[in-house]
Amino acid sequence: MSNNFTKVENPVLIVEGKQADNERMKADSDYLRGTIKEDLADRMTGGFTADNSQLIRTHGMYQQDDRDIRAERQKQKLEPLHNVMLRARLPGGIINPTQWLAIDKFADDYTSYGSIRLTTRQTFQFHGVLKPNIKLMHQTLNSIGLDSIATAGDVNRNVLCTSNPVESELHQEAYEWATKLSEHLLPKTRAYAEIWLDEERVETTKGEEVEPILGSNYLPRKFKTTVVIPPNNDIDVHANDLNFVAISENGELIGFNVLVGGGLAMTHGDNATYPRCADDFGFIPKEHTLAIAEAVVTTQRDWGNRVNRKNAKTKYTLDRVGVDTFKAEVERRAGVNFSDSRPYEFTTRGDSFGWVAGIDGKHHLTLFIENGRILDSLRADLDGKTLKTGMREIAKIHQGDFRLTANQNLIVAGVAEADKAAIEQLARQHGLMNDGVSKQRKNSMACVAFPTCPLAMAEAERYLPGLVDDVENILAKNGLKDESIILRVTGCPNGCGRAMLAEIGLIGKGPGKYNMYLGSDVAGSRVPKLYKENVDEAGVLSEIDALTARWSAERTAGEGFGDFVIRVGIVEQVIVSFRDFHHA
Repeated sequence: MSNNFTKVENPVLIVEGKQADNERMKADSDYLRGTIKEDLADRMTGGFTADNSQLIRTHGMYQQDDRDIRAERQKQKLEPLHNVMLRARLPGGIINPTQWLAIDKFADDYTSYGSIRLTTRQTFQFHGVLKPNIKLMHQTLNSIGLDSIATAGDVNRNVLCTSNPVESELHQEAYEWATKLSEHLLPKTRAYAEIWLDEERVETTKGEEVEPILGSNYLPRKFKTTVVIPPNNDIDVHANDLNFVAISENGELIGFNVLVGGGLAMTHGDNATYPRCADDFGFIPKEHTLAIAEAVVTTQRDWGNRVNRKNAKTKYTLDRVGVDTFKAEVERRAGVNFSDSRPYEFTTRGDSFGWVAGIDGKHHLTLFIENGRILDSLRADLDGKTLKTGMREIAKIHQGDFRLTANQNLIVAGVAEADKAAIEQLARQHGLMNDGVSKQRKNSMACVAFPTCPLAMAEAERYLPGLVDDVENILAKNGLKDESIILRVTGCPNGCGRAMLAEIGLIGKGPGKYNMYLGSDVAGSRVPKLYKENVDEAGVLSEIDALTARWSAERTAGEGFGDFVIRVGIVEQVIVSFRDFHHA
C-alpha cells in the first residue's frame, strides 16, 4: 500500500529544537546501564527511579502497579504496589517444551497473577514480578536460552514472523530471517548481561563504537519489524515500521518486498498524530535483507524526530521528508537498489484453528487462547478451563515445539501421527480445545489494559469476553450466526491490541467509554474511520445491533462487515492523507 506523500518540497531531514527528556536520559545512561544496579539493591521502595523506570524497558520490562488497589494503598499511606511486567524476546514466536515448563514454573512461583500472557508481539509476558525476584527472572530465562533484551524502549523490538506450520520449508527459512534480523538489530551494549547475569564489565577500547547501528542515543522511538508470508497477513504488516513480505518461487524463498512506515498509535485530540499504513518500497533479493534493514533503522535513527516523541515514529519521518527521499537514502546506505515489487496478495490474517497437516508429514494443532491469558480458572469446577495445567501436561509429552501467534494463540507444532490422540485428549480435558468456540470469539482481541497497564483509560481484556457474548447474540438475532466481525478493543490509543486495523475497533476514552472506529477489511489493508465518539458500553451494543441488522439485510454475497460499511457510506472509503485522519 502507498499513500500520497511520496514527495515533499524542501524536506526537513532533522527536526531542530530542544530534545525530549528521554534523549537526555539515554545519553546519560552509559549505554542502558544507568543506576539500575543501585536501584535494584534499594529495598526501601518496590520501584525504580524515573530514569531507571524508562531504562529497564530496553531490558524488556515495564514498571507497573496494581491499579485496582492503588487508591486503598494511598489511604494507608503506602506507595503503589510496584512490580514489573516482562516481555520475552522470542523471534517468530517459537519456544520448545523444556523452555515452556520453566516459564510455567516461574509464573507459578514468582508472579502475582500466576499466569502466562501471550501477546500480539508473538511472545509471552510475565505480570506482577516484585523487585526481589526480578534478577531471578532474568537468570531463569538465561538458563533456558532466552532473554528479554530490547523488547521495549527505543530499540527494534521482538521480530514477528508468520506462524505457518504447513509450508514448513518456506516457513523455516522465513523464521530464520526473523531470527537473523532480531540478532542483527539488537543493542550491542553488555548492560543486560552485567546487570542481570552478573557478568563482569569489559571496557571498550579507545575509538571503538559501542552501538554501530542504534547509536549512542538509540532510536528516537520504538521500532517494530516483521517477516510475513502471503497470503496470510497474520502479523498485521501495517502496524509495523519495517516489514519483509516473503516472495517465493516454486516453494523457495527468493526475496522480499519491503514495506516501511506502518504504525497505529495516536493521541486522543491530537491531530498531529495518526495511524498510518506502510509504503511498499519494492523488492530485494534475500541476500540483501540485513543491509536493507540496517539502512532503514539507521535512516530513522538519524532523521527521526527527537524533539517531540509523539511524532518520533518512522511513519512521521516518512511523511515529513517524503517517501522518495527516505527510500533513496536507504538505497544509498545499503548500496542496494529496490526493484519493482513482486505481486502478492493478502486474503486472510487470522489463525487456522484445530489440526492441520504440514508438507513434512507432521501435524499441527492451533489452540484458541482468549486474550492470550493462560491461567487455570478459579472456577475450574464449573467451566473446566485449566489452561495452564493443560499446557504443562502437553509440554511434558510433546516432541515438537510451540509457536505463539501474533493473535494471542498457540500452535502445538510438529506432532507425529502417533502422538495426535494424546495431545488432543489433554487439550480437550483442560479446555484448550473446544468445538463450541464461535468464529466471532476467534476473531476478537484485546490488550491487557486494567489493572496493570498505567496507560489504560478503559477496560479491554476484562471487557472483551462479555462483549463477545453480546455480539454473538446480536449476530444470531440478525441471521448472522455463522459470520464474524474482526473486533478489537484497546484501553487507550497506543495500538497494542491493533484496534486500528479492525472492522470494529473500540479505543478506550475513559472508564466505560470508547471511541468506535469502523471499516478495515479482512486482509488488514486499511485503517478504519471514526464512527462514534465516547460511546458507553450500552451504546456500543446498540450501534453494533443496528449496523449488523443493515449488514444482514443489504450486503452483497460474501461481503465482509468492513467492506459493507464503506460501500453503503456509513463511513467514508478513502483517507486521502493520513495526516488528515479524523479522530476525537
